[in-house]
Amino acid sequence: MPTAHPLLLRLFQAALAAADPYHLIAPYLPPPPAGRTLVLGAGKAAARMAEAVERHWRGPLAGLVVTRYGHGAPTRHIEVIEAGHPVPDTASEQAARRMLEAAAGLGPDDLVLCLLSGGGSALMALPAAGIGFEEKRALHRELLRCGAPIGEINRVRRHLSAIKGGRLALACHPARVVTLVVSDVPGDDPAVVASGPTVPDGSTGRDALAILDKYGIVASDAVRAVLLDARPAAPLPGDARLARNEVHVIVTAQRALDAAADAARAAGYAPLILSASMEGEAREVALVHASIARQVVQHGQPLPAPCVILSGGETSVTVRGQGRGGRNAEFLLALGLALDGLPGVHALAADTDGIDGSEDNAGAWLAPGTLARARAQGLDAGARLRDNDGYGFFGTLGQLLVTGPTRTNVNDFRAIVIEGDVL
Repeated sequence: MPTAHPLLLRLFQAALAAADPYHLIAPYLPPPPAGRTLVLGAGKAAARMAEAVERHWRGPLAGLVVTRYGHGAPTRHIEVIEAGHPVPDTASEQAARRMLEAAAGLGPDDLVLCLLSGGGSALMALPAAGIGFEEKRALHRELLRCGAPIGEINRVRRHLSAIKGGRLALACHPARVVTLVVSDVPGDDPAVVASGPTVPDGSTGRDALAILDKYGIVASDAVRAVLLDARPAAPLPGDARLARNEVHVIVTAQRALDAAADAARAAGYAPLILSASMEGEAREVALVHASIARQVVQHGQPLPAPCVILSGGETSVTVRGQGRGGRNAEFLLALGLALDGLPGVHALAADTDGIDGSEDNAGAWLAPGTLARARAQGLDAGARLRDNDGYGFFGTLGQLLVTGPTRTNVNDFRAIVIEGDVL
């Protein structure tokens, strides 16, 4: 069985350790209130965050968080619910309803700790009035397949939700709300993470409708009616009812990349962080990375080998084929085709939550001999890319990266190791 370059695995482990919210949450916890403390949360890191809150909190507390199936963590006072992701299921809807019910009746002396991370948009899904749950599920699937960046996807989600776009914060009023965020979005805007259930949204329903039109997604009459309703159902920026609320982004992709860069230096490789917020089609982003790697190998620019190229963010995939994908596997397949066996270049691409899209792998890895091995086994890399079948390609070669749930989520992690003196 082939194995990945050992430095790639060390870099990924360093990034995951730096992004673990369990060790980072304590400095952001406020003093206990005079009244009750209610914990609410959603996302792939929500259970891990709840576990950390219980460890550090001094005083009574209760509440519930929702996370992806298999991503739970042991808690004593905060209930952990598991639900569907990336497409919501009935457990997602029930979790959202229960959060709104738990928020009812809070007073000005009460505190709500809201724990949010990537994945919360699907895990806490309650349609706006007038839209059926199955209709929202179908629209959700189309948004995930159209190639739109996460900011646009979540703008639509906010306007079609009864809990996102600041609506959960309104439900908690007049209690104080302190939101702690593990960011999985480029730019780390809290209004985008989990579609911002405690953060006001300044966009309009017409903005959301324009996104659907842009990607050729046909909105039903019910969806159009909600998006064209001029009455503001969600709080706007500056809403006085949210004046006491706070939002803190406690974990970001930049932190994970910095840790990987430190690990690269310790191993004697110069690191180059391209960006923590890359977006775009996975196969196009791969071409950019490939061109930089080739420049390093051939000309020692922008830095000489041995070195490591690092990047984060969230790419997208416009699904046209029938294969088993994942944006990180798609990135690597396109990268492999562009590099065409360039000596000394090894790569890894994975989602820090341990799930590449909806599959059971975090991502995959690439070696200089990968395409040659594929051809020897009758695998056509170009055809697999056209079919969006990165998972099938790397699975056949034994080059998938499987971690299981990591209970954090700062989105994509990409590392390219370039050895010295290879030409």
